[in-house]
Amino acid sequence: MKYIEIGIGNRWLVRTEIEREDGTEYEQKGVVKPINVESYYLRVWFRKTCLIFDSKEGFKKVKKKRNEYKFIFGIVSRLQ
Repeated sequence: MKYIEIGIGNRWLVRTEIEREDGTEYEQKGVVKPINVESYYLRVWFRKTCLIFDSKEGFKKVKKKRNEYKFIFGIVSRLQ
């Protein structure tokens, strides 16, 4: 899967995170094309609580181990 994210809290304002089938992942600055949209999401991370509003999976509230502050809009895309 490919996650294209725009917002505050990541290393870059715009980034693409690529997650391979073998579980490895890496990120790149900017948008990596092509984009094959599967869903859109909004992620709000306040301290150890992460709220995720996803167009495909709905709402999720997740507890994390580390404190972060993030406000991210993202696109989930299939890899080619």
